[in-house]
Amino acid sequence: MLRSPYGSWPSPIDAALAAAHDGRPEWVDFVGDEIWWTEPRPAEGGRRALVRRRAAGGEESVLPEPWNVRSRVIEYGGRPWTGEVHDGRPLIVFVHCADQRLYRYEPGGEPVPLTPRSAVGGGLRWAEPRLDLARGEVWCVLEEFTGDGPDDVRRLLAAVPLDGSAADDRGAVRELTGARHRFVTGARLSPDGRRAAWLGWDHPRMPWDGTELLVAEVTEDGRLTEPRTVAGGPDEAVAQVEWAHDGRLLYASDRSGWWNLYRDGAPLCTREEEFGGPLWQLGLRWFAPLDDGLLAVVHGRGAAVLGILDPESGEIVDAAGPWTECTPTLATHGRRVVTVGAGPRTGYEVIELDTGTGHARVVGARHRDPVDPAHYPEPRIRTFRGPDGREVHAHVHPPHHPARTAPDGELPPYVIWAHGGPTSRAPLVLDLAVAYFTSRGIGVAEVNYGGSTGYGRAYRERLRGQWGVVDVEDCAAVARALADEGTADPARLAIRGGSAGGWTAAASLTTTDVYACGTIVYPVLDLATWGPGETHDFESRYLQSLIGPPAEVPARYAERSPTAHADRLTVPFLLLQGTDDVVCPPAQCERFLARIAGRGVPHAYLTFAGEGHGFRRADTMIRALEAELSLYAQVFGLEPTPSVPKVELTP
Repeated sequence: MLRSPYGSWPSPIDAALAAAHDGRPEWVDFVGDEIWWTEPRPAEGGRRALVRRRAAGGEESVLPEPWNVRSRVIEYGGRPWTGEVHDGRPLIVFVHCADQRLYRYEPGGEPVPLTPRSAVGGGLRWAEPRLDLARGEVWCVLEEFTGDGPDDVRRLLAAVPLDGSAADDRGAVRELTGARHRFVTGARLSPDGRRAAWLGWDHPRMPWDGTELLVAEVTEDGRLTEPRTVAGGPDEAVAQVEWAHDGRLLYASDRSGWWNLYRDGAPLCTREEEFGGPLWQLGLRWFAPLDDGLLAVVHGRGAAVLGILDPESGEIVDAAGPWTECTPTLATHGRRVVTVGAGPRTGYEVIELDTGTGHARVVGARHRDPVDPAHYPEPRIRTFRGPDGREVHAHVHPPHHPARTAPDGELPPYVIWAHGGPTSRAPLVLDLAVAYFTSRGIGVAEVNYGGSTGYGRAYRERLRGQWGVVDVEDCAAVARALADEGTADPARLAIRGGSAGGWTAAASLTTTDVYACGTIVYPVLDLATWGPGETHDFESRYLQSLIGPPAEVPARYAERSPTAHADRLTVPFLLLQGTDDVVCPPAQCERFLARIAGRGVPHAYLTFAGEGHGFRRADTMIRALEAELSLYAQVFGLEPTPSVPKVELTP
């Protein structure tokens, strides 16, 4: 084995390869006997393609470019398509990202618009479509802007005619509920069609703080009666609701401190693990009923896996296979279950479980090793101790190369990765962006800091009022521990993150002396302005729980903001931002940069036209990764091979 310094190891994993494998399949479902889903196309402008697997085998993309099946409801979107077999062939209804209109599509024809355009604000947007062929309608969540401001919006349940009569007539859209709640999920109809159930919540709550489970009767003419609340509340988050085949109501609630399952209010499986999660998108599914009364579930503590729950005994049998992490997208058909799963050695794939045989197999988006897997990371699940001895969960990916090692006595550089959300979690799956660094001799530690989901409500609420404190402390605790135990070089530590992780990275650089540099991606930087009027409606009051009510703790908003403490920043940094980001707009970065102007801090600010919150285009992701590696090379004194384009750091 050859010896060469960390950060100089030759790697077959370049930025283009990492970008090509970014993203994952989503929104799986059955259309008749066929499995359909959406998947990313970074090389096609970042669009989401609709893909089908025919019953006889073989995948095909259903709609060509530029069709982009993605909803922008609450900006993070939701389930954008639905389909059934009608008159012997698939009938599909989907949202096209460019205009956010609903379209009807039947293979062999052209998509036909079902909903009108609106020139008001963000227009009309749709999510969670569900076909009601008996009434000739598709039921959806409607997000309607009433003015030009991000808060000028109403959301409700609506029914859209399938005959296209609403394509130019907003009045032909039938409103089902009125705007009783600021936010709603799509309606679930009971098996007999006589009841509908959905979730609703209001500012300043986020859906993981508290939601209401609403049930209404469905009249003969398809109207909904006045809904009643049957579960949930300000301090109880119901994450999902469904109907069992016998008409009983199923839902996931965290009333016990964990998202557990309930049937008509009675617990089905009481465990200290999660059967639900944060509703960052509308239509996420952690459980789905099977015809025989069993439930398919995505569950776990930390990692979430696919299992089959017997609601009578409470026993769960997990699917066998390499997939140690499954996403909250589930569909069932007969005894078949389909979801999306991945593991430390495999990317996200569409997998199908036959509950009769117990056999699980890949049926779509099959993982194929683009390089020798010997170059993949070899992660370790670790639990560290933060302040006051609290647990901090992390995944540590040491530098790894099949033919290289470092000279004796050299310690590797490490980058601490802070995930977004902050109510999210870093899954332990194969990520070629991580491998891009580890295969070159740079370690990565993904920190599931206090506030992350997957570890119960108490762990999640460690961040309440403590954003910019607990997340910063937990990341620093992991970095210091790696240095203290001799795993990482204490002089070559960096931090990076995007969105809320970008906030944590920036706050870490302005309040600690742990890191030699940092990468900050589409961040929150100025609490005083990130709220109503500047960010989107969904998160516009999020700071009331993360920081505190502004009227009660006004000074805290300045005390925590990286922008307010830009004078403390002394180390080099890289700032990456999409110009079309409405969640964390470029103004956040511009105010921060204005505060450091003339202070001699080396930095680079790269903007990407046409990109929003979360980069989707291959060329963007390539430049971002290469710029990040260039930052570390310059600060840590590395010589990456082959060389990457140098990002110019200017004072």
